[in-house]
Amino acid sequence: MDFAIPTRFTRLGRIVGFGAERGTIINGDPCIVWDEAEHAWRMFYFCLPPGHAQALCSGDPATAANWRELGPLTFTNADALPDGIAIKPFVVLDPHRPNRAAHIDGRHCLVLVTNFRRREVRRAWSDTLAGPWTLENEPIVAPGDDDAIDAKHVEAPSAYWFADRKAFVYFYMATPKNPQGRAASPLGSCQAAAIQHLHEPRARKLGSVLLPSPVPNHWTAGWIGGLQLVGRRGSGWVALINAGANAPTVGDTAITQDEPPPSLGGFAVTDDPNAVTGWRALDEPIERIDDIPADALANGEGTNLWRHHLLALPDGRRLIFYNSGAYAREQLFAKRADN
Repeated sequence: MDFAIPTRFTRLGRIVGFGAERGTIINGDPCIVWDEAEHAWRMFYFCLPPGHAQALCSGDPATAANWRELGPLTFTNADALPDGIAIKPFVVLDPHRPNRAAHIDGRHCLVLVTNFRRREVRRAWSDTLAGPWTLENEPIVAPGDDDAIDAKHVEAPSAYWFADRKAFVYFYMATPKNPQGRAASPLGSCQAAAIQHLHEPRARKLGSVLLPSPVPNHWTAGWIGGLQLVGRRGSGWVALINAGANAPTVGDTAITQDEPPPSLGGFAVTDDPNAVTGWRALDEPIERIDDIPADALANGEGTNLWRHHLLALPDGRRLIFYNSGAYAREQLFAKRADN
């Protein structure tokens, strides 16, 4: 059945706050999976500090009170982290079963961004989604040479296990160090992909799969953020992405240099059954910053609508989780798709 791209939404409010009492300044980049052992939804997310956290929901995930924060992930070998930092965990998903963690040789796998100054992607493994997780000693995707599309950073990964091909497919935000040979946003991040078969030590980069739009003022004309596969469309796929219309500029040293605001969320599609070529963003995002209602602004939303994640529930409801708010005050919010 084709994935029906929603166009109408109802706000559900804040799901996970910024946790000022614990020193937390950012909650975002959620990845939600069904935990069979706990009979509950488990959320992995970017929580700063330390860079990662998880929460559990055994009731209706549309209700904030049903989410119980569990704190950081645990690792059996945290000393494998070059600088002790790991951020933005994303569980390897089964692309054919929404929000279900893949089983690979009886284990679960997740990807994280490590080596903070360099930003590379590393895997970790566990028998259970609760952990503890054992990190691999080497990254699977690292920044490329100085003129590569990902010379500066490899960021915001997502990961899928295609069991029929015995292969992992990774998507990531590729940030260049030097201007690229394209008219549209030569310094803007693109969405790139890589593939890794089961016993290969590193992934093979496939290059860019979604570039900043060449259409002036398009909501993706500046840079492309993270990507989540959310369903099939004919023989192809639908993804949920975040992106920005404003292009990075040479000499910018601000905290926003790689991702000039605002970030917006929306959908992209491809006809490629392997999901690694031909991606194109829809003409309009889910919502623009100026469209955020006053009550949502008062509740902490605004500035950016960062990385989006869709949770498909067994009862047919579809929830979209995303982080928003002033810099260093981002919190996790949710919307319900109404069509």
